[in-house]
Amino acid sequence: MKHRLVLAFLLLPLLATMLAWKGYAVTTDSYLREAGAQATTALRLAVTALDGHLNRYQALPALIADHDDVRELVTRPRDRRLREAVDSYLKDINGLLQSSDIYVITPDGNTIAASNYDGPTSFVGQNFSYRPYFQEALRGEQSRFYALGTTSLKRGYFFGSPIRVGNEIRGVMVFKVDVERIEASWQGGEYKIFVSDPEGIVFMSGDPEWRYASILPLTSDRLARTEASRRYADATVHALPVSERVSSDRHFLTVSAENSSREYLMLSQRMPDADWTVNVLVDTASVRTQALTTVIAALLLLCLAGLGVAIILQRRARLNERLSMQAEAQAELERRVDERTADLARVNGQIEEEIAERRLTEKQLRRTQADLIQAGKLAGLGQMSAALSHEFNQPLAAAKTYADSAALLIERGRSDEATDNIRRISGLVDRMAAISKHLRNFARKPNEKLGPVPVEEVVRDTMEIVSVRLKAAAATIDIDLGNEPLVVRAGSVRLQQVLVNIISNAADAVEGLDDRTIRLRAKQEDGKVVLTVSDRGPGIAPAIAERIFDPFFSTKGVGKGLGLGLSISYNIIKDFGGSLVATNLAEGGAEFRIELAADNSNAREAAE
Repeated sequence: MKHRLVLAFLLLPLLATMLAWKGYAVTTDSYLREAGAQATTALRLAVTALDGHLNRYQALPALIADHDDVRELVTRPRDRRLREAVDSYLKDINGLLQSSDIYVITPDGNTIAASNYDGPTSFVGQNFSYRPYFQEALRGEQSRFYALGTTSLKRGYFFGSPIRVGNEIRGVMVFKVDVERIEASWQGGEYKIFVSDPEGIVFMSGDPEWRYASILPLTSDRLARTEASRRYADATVHALPVSERVSSDRHFLTVSAENSSREYLMLSQRMPDADWTVNVLVDTASVRTQALTTVIAALLLLCLAGLGVAIILQRRARLNERLSMQAEAQAELERRVDERTADLARVNGQIEEEIAERRLTEKQLRRTQADLIQAGKLAGLGQMSAALSHEFNQPLAAAKTYADSAALLIERGRSDEATDNIRRISGLVDRMAAISKHLRNFARKPNEKLGPVPVEEVVRDTMEIVSVRLKAAAATIDIDLGNEPLVVRAGSVRLQQVLVNIISNAADAVEGLDDRTIRLRAKQEDGKVVLTVSDRGPGIAPAIAERIFDPFFSTKGVGKGLGLGLSISYNIIKDFGGSLVATNLAEGGAEFRIELAADNSNAREAAE
């Protein structure tokens, strides 16, 4: 068995080489046949396009030759008026038909009228008696000829028609058709397309270097026939370095260059009316590369198949060994699964304990946060206690004065004035009661849920609390809440606490400055309500900009604050689902910007 395997491996390269050689030949033939079929279609389209382009103009020379002015001109060629009229007529027709040139030739070969009479390469006065199309038309035939113009140096296809006056031929009408537009469509395509004359000289080609080159040997007879008709004017006709071969009914053309050569599959079709041959070349290099790629891919597939067979044999050899090891591995796996299950159960228990501890910690954290908020408010109230004492002492002193005055007025019988004093005392008591009520509500721990809160009411209650601080700092506040009532989703007392903290900080910042105006603005933007509090104080130092919302961070002196106001405000706004940011203004000072979600539920209910 081993010897057979060795012999098989020795014969395998030889067998693979033979299969590759045969497969390459078959694949190349198949791809050449497919490429030939596609090139035949391209050749048919090219011939159809050329034939249609030429047939479009074939009948026109005879029609133009039958024009009265044209026939009159060949009868009286020296009539200047007639010549100008025919020149203008031919120019208009040429522009309308988009042809190259139209001109009239007398029997002696001289051109007496042309569509390009006023151009730098005018045919008027030129003699074309040597052209075959002139000679055939002068014999009474409808002539056709293609050539390079000797005057315009432009290639074209010429149609000639005799100009008959009665039974006599008095001239020749020539119609030149431009072929460069069709030739331009051949450039840069998949195939090389060119047109050759009976002498093998290339007249039209998508490759400019091939023009006026011959794919047939330039014998003296061929050159003589070409020069006699001056078909290519003064252009240099040269031989193209090519070699031809025929294999399996296919015509191959090899074009040699300086350091390389390229082989083409050539398909040709003759156009007898035009007297030229249309050729299409298909580069065989891509075909052979494609065939080689296919063969290599097939060999790789065979190698993969052989490798697969070898792998299968090897796996079969190891199958029994794996089966014997499988039982042991399964037992070991079951043991590890049991151990892992016990570990997971223990870990799950630990995780549950950690979850319970974290929930307890979170509950304690929330309680602590609420206590800190309350402590912050009480600290703020403590800072304002002296000012509040002054605020209460003033109305108390005034009330005492009004009371003494009222007693004296009553003794004197001036009851009306005494009544007015008592009314003023009542107003002072109401004022102190209002201040006390706002402070009591502000100091109470909030248990409120989030809901619609009118911004105007919160600002009004806030001003009752901070008015004392503003008076102490000799600061004024400029409030602009817009024209429309604004409602936010928040808690009234906690939002009031935020505004108290921020406005109090602003009062601290502007105290002792020239400009002690604090600006409070509110507006609605994109479904949110934006409140801004700005001042012209020293602003926020860059070194502390990232720490101002940290707990217990304060820039005030000892005993002037716990450093909790902004931290508590930040967390309150965050609980509302909003944001609180602080920035420095370009003109100086700082601005605190609060963004909260707008609550328009009341407006929607009213609309419904």
